[in-house]
Amino acid sequence: MNNVKNNECTGIDFQDAPAADQLPVLRLLAFTMAGFIAILTETMPAGLLPQIGRDFGISEALSGQLVSLYAFGSVVAAIPIIAATRSWRRKHALLLAVGGLFLFNAVTALATDYFVTLGARFVTGMAAALTWGLLAGYARRMVPYHLQGRALAIVGVGQPIALSLGVPLGTWLGTLLDWRVIFGMISMLTLALFVWILAAVPDYPGQAYQQRQPIRKVFMLPGIRSVLFVVFVWILAHNILYTYIAPFMAHVGLVDRLDLILLIFGCSSIIGIWIIGLLIDVRLRFLTLISLAGFALVSTIMGIAGEAHAITYLGVSIWGLTFGGAPTLLQTAIADAAGEGADVAQSMLVTIFNLAVAGGGVIGGLLLDHTGAGSIPWAVALLSLITLFTVWKGKTYAFKPERRSFG
Repeated sequence: MNNVKNNECTGIDFQDAPAADQLPVLRLLAFTMAGFIAILTETMPAGLLPQIGRDFGISEALSGQLVSLYAFGSVVAAIPIIAATRSWRRKHALLLAVGGLFLFNAVTALATDYFVTLGARFVTGMAAALTWGLLAGYARRMVPYHLQGRALAIVGVGQPIALSLGVPLGTWLGTLLDWRVIFGMISMLTLALFVWILAAVPDYPGQAYQQRQPIRKVFMLPGIRSVLFVVFVWILAHNILYTYIAPFMAHVGLVDRLDLILLIFGCSSIIGIWIIGLLIDVRLRFLTLISLAGFALVSTIMGIAGEAHAITYLGVSIWGLTFGGAPTLLQTAIADAAGEGADVAQSMLVTIFNLAVAGGGVIGGLLLDHTGAGSIPWAVALLSLITLFTVWKGKTYAFKPERRSFG
C-alpha cells in the first residue's frame, strides 16, 4: 500500500529502493562528491586569477571570465540538456555528465590558448548543469519516499564544503603549484568519481515517452512557479551578501578576519545541512519558514550592529545555519511539486539558481556603488521577508505542511 501511495505522490518507482529506514550512504556519497567537484570546479579559478592572468598575459578581469563562462554554460544548457536526456538510463546520463567534467577540466589544465580555455569552461558548465539536474531525482529513486529528504541532505553536503573551501583552497594551492596542475588534480578526482559511480551506483530507466511531460507543462504544474520564485529571491539575497562579504566586513571593521568569517560560515552551513537532514522528511515547510525568518532577522541585526564584532560573528554563524540546508529544502520542494517531471523541474531550479547567483553580483555591485556596503544587509532582509511571505502562502502545493513519512 505504501508503494502505491508513494508512486502517486512522486511518480517514482521504489521497487529497487533499499528496505525502509536504510540509506545507501556509500552510493549517496558518490553524489555528494559529484556536487563537491562541480562547485569546486566553478569556484577554484576565483582563487587563482593572478596566476591565470600571468600565464595568459591578460588582466585579472579577463581571467575572471573563466568563472563567468562556466556559469553561462550552466544557465543555457540546464533545461535543454536535461529534457533531451530524459529517456536515457540514469546511470548513462550521469556518467556522461561526470565524464564531461573530467574531460573538460583536463582540457582546461592542458590548453595553452585563452579562448580554448574559455570554451572548455563553457562546456564544463554544461556538464555541471546536467550533473545538478540529475542528482536530486536520482538520489530520490534510491531510497524509500519517507527518506528522500534525508538522502538529499547527504547529497547536498558537498556544496557548502566546496563553497567554503573552493576559493581559499585555490588561493593556497596557487602559492604551491601551477594553476594547471590544480585543474589536473580536479580532473583526476573526477576520474576516480567516474569509476566509483560505474562500480557502486545502481542504474534506473529513463522516462518512457508517455511519461515525458512538455517543459511548459512541468512549469505550469501547481507549486512549481512558487518554488522557483523562492529559489530566485533566496539565492539572490544570499549572493548579494556572500559576493560582497569582503566590502561589508571592511565596513564593520573585520576585513582582516575575512578568512575566519568564511570559515565560520562554512562550518555553520555544514551544521545547518545536518539539522535539515534530520528533520526535512517530517518538517519541510517549518524548516523553510524558520530558515528564512532567521535569515531576515540576522540580516537586520547585522545592519544595526555596526562595529559590534561579537554580534557580526554570531550573525554569520546563524546565516550559515539558515542557508546550509537551503538547496536541499528547495530541491525537495520542487521535486515533490513536479512528480514525474522532477528532473526537468530540477533543471529549471539549476537555471534559476545560476541566474540568481549572477543577479546577486550585479545588484550587490549597484548597492555598493550607490548606497555603500552598509545597505547590503537591509536589502537582504527585505528579500528574505518577501521569500518568507511566499513560502507562508504556498502551503497548498509548493511548501506543504504535511509530514513526508507514512505510517
